[in-house]
Amino acid sequence: MAKAAPEGLITALDIGSSKVSAMIAQKGDGGELIVLGTGQRESRGVKRGCIADMAATEAAVREAVEQAERIAQTNIQNVWVGFSAGGLVSDVASIEFELGGHRIEQTDIDALLRAGRESIDPAGRMVLHAQPALYTLDGITGVKNPLGLHADRLGVHIHVIAADGSPVRNMGLCVAKSHLEVKSIIASPVATGLACLSAEERELGVALVEMGAGITNVSLFAGGMLVGLTTIQMGASDITDDIASTFGSSRKQAERMKCVDGCANATPRDNHEMIEITPLFDEGPSDEGSGEGPRITKAQLIAVIRVRLDMLMKEVGDALTAMKFEGNVGRQVVLTGGGAELRGIADYAQAALGRAVRVGKPRGLTGLPEAHAGAAFATLAGLAHHAASDPIDLRALSNNEQTVHRPSASSLFRRLIRTARANY
Repeated sequence: MAKAAPEGLITALDIGSSKVSAMIAQKGDGGELIVLGTGQRESRGVKRGCIADMAATEAAVREAVEQAERIAQTNIQNVWVGFSAGGLVSDVASIEFELGGHRIEQTDIDALLRAGRESIDPAGRMVLHAQPALYTLDGITGVKNPLGLHADRLGVHIHVIAADGSPVRNMGLCVAKSHLEVKSIIASPVATGLACLSAEERELGVALVEMGAGITNVSLFAGGMLVGLTTIQMGASDITDDIASTFGSSRKQAERMKCVDGCANATPRDNHEMIEITPLFDEGPSDEGSGEGPRITKAQLIAVIRVRLDMLMKEVGDALTAMKFEGNVGRQVVLTGGGAELRGIADYAQAALGRAVRVGKPRGLTGLPEAHAGAAFATLAGLAHHAASDPIDLRALSNNEQTVHRPSASSLFRRLIRTARANY
């Protein structure tokens, strides 16, 4: 029988376009995260990260959470939910106070953060994150904790992520209809960055490419925070659909072909390896034939995969260029998400983007099942990390007024990179 939820329990819920997954974890005595149970169900009601069928999505959420509860032998009441749909925007607001050189007290930091809260202008969108990332002392960027230091001017960079309101409300409603309380809805790039990137990578500058089923999020990290974000309306399920339509198979078989026989790079031997196709409208063997389906070479399958990958990587490259991720600092790219589990994807992306590429997998979790340890579950693991970090949320602070300067994400990225390199 399931027990009542113990103190400090964290439940992460990732509602994606291909799967709904849940994880129950708990902080250990040493601060490590221990996985108690996981669950997964096929997602049937989500399109491009947005809920399109409430009943189907609600059923998948219930089943995934119940599976995790059975394994963990406990009941949970609230969840941290990931949000990856299009419409996510990232901004960094900066605010600064004159202190006159006196020693910084906690009241000074609190007043600065309250003023920062009022500086946020979501322009009609819903704010998902409003967190102080880095403080500045007399214009020097990169201060983690200014308490007790002296300065003439104290400032803070506030990381803000906002999204279109309706998809976020639909996700919250779906979870509520599953009789669960939403602790917070987290933008997936924030969570995934915690799971796949080291603190040093986030500090020095790195691009994270999340290849989900329905969408691909391209985000930039520098100075320890997310400073740029672009969403591409294309994902791994588009590769599956291309295979199914090209060879006349079902989506289920096309997905299996992609995962089992597919690859991002071709070799000469692929021209000789054959794959049998079950026709979509196969009515079984007839008197005139043996009932065997058509056959294709592995090279033909890879050629179809490559067409879609070429399109996607061009979009990714254009996004990185538009966000000014270039030069010596714009070299490191981390691929993650279900699409990053395609064989050979890192080598392919490295050649296509002209940058060093690795595949990012969840890290920092004890007891994570092997089935949930791949790149496809990076967001789920990151949600648990985010919850365990107990982040400050400026949305909970009271009102105040202050003039605000808003640098562009690209200019802030370049400034943070220069600061990080100078201090490294």
